[in-house]
Amino acid sequence: MIDYEALFKISYGLYIVSSGEGQKGNGFISNTVFQVTSEPPRFATCCNKNNFTAHIIAEHGAFAVSVLDQNASQDIISRFGYKSGAETSKLEGMRLRTGETGVPVVLNDAIAFLECRVIQTVDLGTHLMFIGDLVQAVVLDSANPPMTYEYYHKVKKGLAPKNAPTYIDASKLAKPVKKEGAKQYKCTACGYIYDEAEEAISFADLPDDWVCPLCGSEKIDFIEL
Repeated sequence: MIDYEALFKISYGLYIVSSGEGQKGNGFISNTVFQVTSEPPRFATCCNKNNFTAHIIAEHGAFAVSVLDQNASQDIISRFGYKSGAETSKLEGMRLRTGETGVPVVLNDAIAFLECRVIQTVDLGTHLMFIGDLVQAVVLDSANPPMTYEYYHKVKKGLAPKNAPTYIDASKLAKPVKKEGAKQYKCTACGYIYDEAEEAISFADLPDDWVCPLCGSEKIDFIEL
């Protein structure tokens, strides 16, 4: 028996993993970046083979990891998490820094970044795991906390895209118990419904900077049904 709700109890961060050369590079949202050794410091990240960035990392042999701020904008998450670099230039208009290996580092909404040179690639079936030696690590903002996947899932109401290693089919999750007195709120821009009966947090208790998980509209743009 597998209780898929238990998988949400595993702690993750939320990052932009990027590679390539300047504007010609690409990046994707990842919650599977982790340190694998301390001496020397090495990090790994997993990328779906269908992701455009997987081929770029394999070609350039290096990748950067931008650690996202807890208040990262929905635009950043949508751009790098739900769009394909094969169809759009994700890095266009972004604040970038060129790493020591030549890869582009995304600075938007980032509180720190790491840069790694790939030393090993492991084929995991649907995904590739890139393991790299750490060549650079920089703190950009020491005041704000990093985004965690739990915060992204529970507060921002975001979900892992299908290419993510942590994607879970919603049909496999237990249906929430309906709450008495629960209300519904509708996004006036895209029609998304925030149903308190299915959420852990009431609409009123969501932070003021919370945005619609579908279109990025602000909380003030929702109306009670």
